[in-house]
Amino acid sequence: MEKYSTKDVNGATTSNLNISIVGAGLVGSLAAIHLGKRGHKIKLYEYREDIRTAELVIGRSINLALSARGRKALAEVGLEDKLLEHGIPMYARMIHNLDESHKIIPYDNKSSQAIYSVGRKYLNEILLNAAEKYPNIELKINRKLSGGQVSNGEMIFTDTFTKEEEKVSSDLIVGCDGAFSSVRREMLKKPGFNYSQTYIEHGYLELCIPPAKDGGFKMPENYLHIWPRGKFMMIALPNQDRTWTVTLFMPFENFDAIKSSSDLLSFFNIYFADSIPLIGEERLIKDFFKTPAQHLVAIKCRPYHISSKVLLIGDAGHAVVPFYGQGMNAGFEDCSILTELFTQYDSNLEKILQEFSDQRWEDAHAISDLAMYNYVEMRDLVNKRSYLMRKAFDDFLFWLMPNFWVPLYNSVSFSHMPYKKCVDNRAWQDKMLSKVFKFVGFLVLCGAGVGIYSFTRRLNINTEIIEWIEKLKFN
Repeated sequence: MEKYSTKDVNGATTSNLNISIVGAGLVGSLAAIHLGKRGHKIKLYEYREDIRTAELVIGRSINLALSARGRKALAEVGLEDKLLEHGIPMYARMIHNLDESHKIIPYDNKSSQAIYSVGRKYLNEILLNAAEKYPNIELKINRKLSGGQVSNGEMIFTDTFTKEEEKVSSDLIVGCDGAFSSVRREMLKKPGFNYSQTYIEHGYLELCIPPAKDGGFKMPENYLHIWPRGKFMMIALPNQDRTWTVTLFMPFENFDAIKSSSDLLSFFNIYFADSIPLIGEERLIKDFFKTPAQHLVAIKCRPYHISSKVLLIGDAGHAVVPFYGQGMNAGFEDCSILTELFTQYDSNLEKILQEFSDQRWEDAHAISDLAMYNYVEMRDLVNKRSYLMRKAFDDFLFWLMPNFWVPLYNSVSFSHMPYKKCVDNRAWQDKMLSKVFKFVGFLVLCGAGVGIYSFTRRLNINTEIIEWIEKLKFN
């Protein structure tokens, strides 16, 4: 296969490759820009229609939470500022209690820290438009991966309209085709490839809060709104058009129990009464019964590559449930790491892919587990006194010693600390706090002992004085 040399973005001579990226979603289009910027010849294949002309992306959340890891990957290709101009910053969680009262829980004690609500369609449009500006990136829409030997860098794509086939041979195939990846399906045939998928018992369904009559937001917009209800919850993220994307997460058995409009209104009046006037009864009924609840799946696999020919990134390698808002951010971070490895090893794919798998799998598994845990936190723990006390303690220590004590959420969402290290850091903090509380308990116990001893001692002395006075009186 023909290879050629050029200058990379730093001016160094580099060997360039023919790279096929399967999937032109968020991660695939960003990966194309990252690799295309280095001079590699990129073919970007997408099974679906062009999202820029599509009216609706069925079965996919329209809202995403952009945080530090995703911002870094966008900044590396000059797109961060454009996305932040569109995104709406959310500085805290606003909790909607059952009694319709509200409570604000900041992400930390630094008011500048925020996650950004961005629209999936808008973000994908920006990335695809940016990719097409590179003469060495070619976008091929409505192409289904239908065969080939991916382990040899060979694929067959079928045009979904004309049914014509295209045989493609590549130096590298990058699978960015989502949780149900066709590229990964081919990798499953190879020995030594570990794979697992987990469907949780909870599904999700999206609703919408329209703008107010004056065209503004119906709720304060710089918050992630949460209705925690123990076994289930509802959240709302703001959109640029002053609407809110509302997502209801709960067990499928609860969804199945709602069979009529009266069932739905009764359920919402019990658990989400303050949301009814925001959504509107008619729209609530229409949106709820329009589509069935969607499933949530977590994917883990290892390694992410086959020899020097195939690599999985994004959801294709590590799909996670959405409760930490890190699915897209982790996929974007894959692009940053891959670019760093290309810089480190030039175009030595054997070293690049092996290092990527070795470096990434523990972090990907860690964020998958964290996302599962955060669902419990969001739907239940945020209302518990123990959670609020621990958060206040974490925030105080972070304020006092920002380089020594970083709370878990901050390390995940507002830093570039590897996910595995975030988990290890939290475990170390738990261990330290356990020791501190045991020591404090020991001091309290000692103090109580000293107090009792002193009281008893004084009591004995007072008894002796009384006996002495009685003797004097008797004499």
